[in-house]
Amino acid sequence: MAAEAENPLSKGRPKSPEQPRGGSTPITPIAKSGLAEAIKHGGRIYQMMIEAVQDYAIFMLDPAGYIASWNQGAERIKQYSADEIIGRHFSVFYTDAANSIGHPQHELEVASAVGKFEEEGWRVRKDGTMFWANVLITAISDTDGTLLGFAKVTRDLTERRNAEQRAIADARRLAESESANAAKAEFLTAMSHELRTPLNAIGGYTELLTLGLGGPVTPEQSDYLERIRHSQQHLMGIISDLLNFSRIEAGHLTYDIAPVPLISVINGVVQLVEPQALAKGISLSADPTNSDCVALADRAKLDQIVLNVLSNAVKFTAAGGNIRIRCIANKETVVINVIDTGVGIPADKLDAIFEPFVQLGRSLSSAHEGTGLGLAISRDLARAMNGELSVTSKVGEGSTFSLRLPRPPAAASDPKNGHSKAK
Repeated sequence: MAAEAENPLSKGRPKSPEQPRGGSTPITPIAKSGLAEAIKHGGRIYQMMIEAVQDYAIFMLDPAGYIASWNQGAERIKQYSADEIIGRHFSVFYTDAANSIGHPQHELEVASAVGKFEEEGWRVRKDGTMFWANVLITAISDTDGTLLGFAKVTRDLTERRNAEQRAIADARRLAESESANAAKAEFLTAMSHELRTPLNAIGGYTELLTLGLGGPVTPEQSDYLERIRHSQQHLMGIISDLLNFSRIEAGHLTYDIAPVPLISVINGVVQLVEPQALAKGISLSADPTNSDCVALADRAKLDQIVLNVLSNAVKFTAAGGNIRIRCIANKETVVINVIDTGVGIPADKLDAIFEPFVQLGRSLSSAHEGTGLGLAISRDLARAMNGELSVTSKVGEGSTFSLRLPRPPAAASDPKNGHSKAK
């Protein structure tokens, strides 16, 4: 007790839980130690402590880890004044997680055993904010080997670490941007194969059951089979959209550009979509299309665009509405218009519907199936064929999607074909 009373740090020592863990390190009263003499007379250790006072927190700890001195750099970095901090245990600078595992005491034990301890990690300022620090703790012993305490040097490396993290993040983003499209295309191709195989099997067995090859099918069972078939086709469509979008982004699609008579495109797509329109009670019609309407395009991709636009028109047009498709031949281009009487699209959303994964539903109150990729894919395909897909719309009256494509040079230069319009 007498020794404790003579220790000038005893009045400022915090009570538990700041008491260091373990308690195995002997406490030497600072007033009677060589450490006190070194600080008092400005010995080598004290001179080392006062160097670079603005950039480094340099202070002394007694053998148990209580703070015995404080410099200006320590005050600047850790925000405590000397009067506030001297006499407190240095674990106050550590996070709760570090204190819960006894990390501060572990540092002192390592420094005592091998002479020093060094690490980088998070430390806590007076106001509770954290900073990334480089910490060096050096054990100080008397000539007879008695542990006098520790010299602790802390440097705030937060800015350096942040800069390193930003550089790493920038490098990672650059590397990812260079390989992401190819990796995504490869992944989606593999995923497409893995998913298409069982989905095709589901579709095939559903068809066999529907035909009665597995035995009589009741009306209720037939309805169930139709639901399974519809879900299978929906999933196949989503897979195709994802795969196509990935291939477009990665530049893996090739185009077989040739003159395409649009009358065959329109008639073929209308036949595919007509059952959907009839099921919803929608009138679907195609204006007569003459031989002037010839586009310079890839036939398969042109079919895909028109099918997507026409299917969307059916999806977002209510029962009793009507949809009309027509072709207009101009001097250098041809235009396919799909005109519906749906609810329309707000003016501030006309550009957004062509963005990937945007599904506005052409209605602000109801959700619709789909990935939100159909129009994005269609626009990209059109632009790759030197065309454009656009929309005009008025809320409550309907929308008109226009696919514009170049005409073959011979047709564009023929005066008889200029400004020809389907009747």
